[in-house]
Amino acid sequence: MELHQLRYFCAVAESGSFSRAAEQSHISQPSLSQQILKLEDELGARLFDRLGRSVRLTDVGKTFLPRARAVLRELEAARGDVVERKDSVGGAICVGVIPTIAPYFLPAQLTFLSRRFPQARVTVVEEITPVLLDRLRASVVDVAILALPIRGHEFETFPLLTEHLFAALPRKHKFASRAAISLKDLRTEAFLLLRDGHCFRDTAVAACDRARLHPQIVFESGQFSSILSMVSAGMGVSIVPEMAVERKSSCRFVRIEDAEASRTIGAVVLRGRSLTRLHRAFLAHLRALAPITD
Repeated sequence: MELHQLRYFCAVAESGSFSRAAEQSHISQPSLSQQILKLEDELGARLFDRLGRSVRLTDVGKTFLPRARAVLRELEAARGDVVERKDSVGGAICVGVIPTIAPYFLPAQLTFLSRRFPQARVTVVEEITPVLLDRLRASVVDVAILALPIRGHEFETFPLLTEHLFAALPRKHKFASRAAISLKDLRTEAFLLLRDGHCFRDTAVAACDRARLHPQIVFESGQFSSILSMVSAGMGVSIVPEMAVERKSSCRFVRIEDAEASRTIGAVVLRGRSLTRLHRAFLAHLRALAPITD
C-alpha cells in the first residue's frame, strides 16, 4: 500500500469522480484508476461502485475512508514537526566544558544562549577532557569547549582563542613586581599544580620541561581557586592560563617569558553528526565572539 494510493482514494471519495480526482491530483485518469485498482487488489475488496460517470463508496470504502484520512493527517503532522524542528532555534543543547575553562569563559556564553534563545533548554556538563570526548562520541554532549589539540579524527574542532600562561606568585614574592618571568627563575620554588587528568597540568608541565625545570610539587587540586588560595598563603607558586588571572586577587600574576607558553581553546563537535539550528547558532556565536589572537 502506497501513500499516493491513499491520496488518490480520498480524492475520488471527496470529488465523487475519477476524472475530477485525477485533475485535482495532477495525474492522468487512467493512471489514477490503475492505482485505485491496485489498492483494491491489495485490500481484497472493492472500495467504489462504478456507476457510469459517477462513483460511490462501497460499505468497505466507507469504513476505510476515515482510516485513510487519519494516516494522511498523521503524515502531514509528522512532516510539519520535522520542518518546525529543523527551522527552530529552540530545543535542547548540552554544553560540555573542562573545569579550567568553565568558571571564566562559559557564564557569558550561557547568558547569550538564554537571552537570544529563551525557548532553549540548556544543560552543562563540567568534566575533564577524556570524559567529555566520550560523551561527545555518545551524543550525550552536543558541543564541548576544550583545550586544543585533541586526539581523534572523529571530531571537528573550531579554534576560538589563544591565551598566554602566567606564573601565580604570593603578593610579597621577590619577583612579584616583574612584568615577565622565566620559569627558570622559579626552579627553587615549591609548585602547586592541577592534579593528573586535567589537560592544563600537561600544559604547565610542558612549559616547565621547555625551561628544563623539574617542579617540586607540594600541592595538587582540581580547581584553580584552591591553588590560588594556597599561593596567596605563601605555600608556593603556580602556573595558570590568562583567563584565570584575577586582578583583585591577593596573588600576583606575571607573564611567562616563553613564546610557546600558551593554550588554545576551541569548540568541539562530533564529525558528521546532524546539528540543530540551535547547535549551529551557538557555534557561530562562539566563533564570532572569540577569534584567534596572537
